[in-house]
This record gives sequence, C-alpha cells and structure tokens, in this order.
Amino acid sequence: MRILSSLRRLIEDPPPEFAFELSPAGIAWARHGERLRLGFEPLEPGVLVVSPLKDNVLRPEELLARIRSLAPPNGRPRRRTAALILPDYCARVAVLDFDAFPSEPQEQASLVRFRIRKSIPFDLESARLSYQVQSGGAGGKKYQVVVAVAALEIVARYEAGFRAAGFEPGYVTTSSLAALPLAGRGGVRVVAKLSGETLAVSVLEGENLRLVRSVELPALTIEEVMAVLYPTFAYIEDELAARPERLLVCGFGEMAEELASHLETEFSISIELLGSRFGAPDQTNAGLFGYLESLGDRAV
Repeated sequence: MRILSSLRRLIEDPPPEFAFELSPAGIAWARHGERLRLGFEPLEPGVLVVSPLKDNVLRPEELLARIRSLAPPNGRPRRRTAALILPDYCARVAVLDFDAFPSEPQEQASLVRFRIRKSIPFDLESARLSYQVQSGGAGGKKYQVVVAVAALEIVARYEAGFRAAGFEPGYVTTSSLAALPLAGRGGVRVVAKLSGETLAVSVLEGENLRLVRSVELPALTIEEVMAVLYPTFAYIEDELAARPERLLVCGFGEMAEELASHLETEFSISIELLGSRFGAPDQTNAGLFGYLESLGDRAV
C-alpha cells in the first residue's frame, strides 16, 4: 500500500472539527465550519521542550490556558473532535525492510515490535506504536513497513491538555508524516523540514516513503544540515539506484539560499520551498497544512 494514499484515507468522514500542530514556538490550529479558519497561538519559551525520553509539557497550566483561549468550552456535553500533530523529535519514525511479512495483524505487530525494539531509546512496553505496510521496497525487498513509536507518557501528556479543554484527540501523528502530502507526486523527492533545532528529513519514491530521519542539530549551521543530507543522498544512490529529482525545504528562512548554493554546486539538484494551497508552510505549521491537504476538498 502506498503511504500517501494511506494517509489520505486515515481521516474518516467527517474530519475532526479541529486540528492542532504543537511546537515549542506555539500552537498552529485549524477549525472546520462554514469556512476553514486558520491561526497560530504563540507559547512562552519553556512551556514545551521536545524530547523522546522525558515529559515535553513542562508547564501544563500555561498550555491548557492557551488551548482554552483558542476554543472556549461550547457548553455541549459532547467532546469536540481534534487531530493532534506532534513535534517530530518526540517520536521515532522508521522504515523497516522485510523479505516476507505475515498477513495476520497480531503476527505483524509482534514482528514489527521485535525489529524496532533495539532502535528506540525508551521502553517499548510503555510506548504507543503504529505501522503501515508498503510493498515494493528498495533493494529488492518485498515489503517496507513505516513504523511510528513514542513513549506513552509523552503522548498522554500532550493529549491531557486537550482532553481537559473538552477535546477528543482521535487522530495523532507527527509533523513530518502529516506534511508528506505537500511533497507532491513524481520520482524521488527529499523533504527537509527545520523546526527549532530539529531537522526532519524524508525520502519519497513515488508515493512510498523510503527513509525518515529526525535529528537534533548541535548548531543551526549549513555544515550541520549538510552533515545530515550527505548520507541521505548516499542512501538514495546506493539503495534506490537513483538521484533525487527535487529537494523541498521548509523552515530554513535565510539559510535556504545558502543551502541551495551548496546543493546546486555539489549535487546539481533542484531545491524548492515547500508550498501549500493554504499558504507558505513554516516551522510551526507544515504538518497542519499537509494534514489539511490530505483531506482534499473537505478541508475548505
């Protein structure tokens, strides 16, 4: 199954009334009604500190106050539905190769958990895990499985503020996965998304996701960014026997021009700013805009 097609089918009719993307900078939000409404609520530094190992919500009262200011209680007993898009670095996303893959869901889950266990820095028994099977893997592999896993306590703490404000977060994902529909269609594409000090890189081949990396950069410099992109391009050449057709970037600001100069000189690759029909995505809302793109005409 192709990952982008699968993402588009994840949202049932009707879509959640609200969607929120969280980052240390603030909360990007969207609300469906007679018309789509978009906005951003900034957070004070230190309210959210992203980590895969410990609680990210350091000042829950302030987060709850911001959520309530965005959508005050409506007096109805029914909880309002919401999609939550979490920062990339709070979770681990990987693409696993398999020569064979069982058809029974229970056997699939056991095999995925066995393979991912050694590559995550937290206890898998107290984690939330989901996966999506893709066919036609790289290097002759018959199956590739996209796996997303996060410590249960971290996800629960993000959800807690929304539940306290009267929401039911029925759909939870990470920013980079949610942003994939913005990458368009075609051959091999690389999406590089900067948010704070976290660089998330995704490699797409057609509609399949081939590689995901989320790295906390020691410094926000071109050299550190290239240190992540060099092995990414090497993977594409070695495993996919191809050259990337496009690099789509988001959140780089003034660094984008310098990055383009490096890449055009060394790799002769076209670099483009990630775009959307909802506006120009930035460090805080690329996942939200990609999520809305996945809804198609239901988003407007």
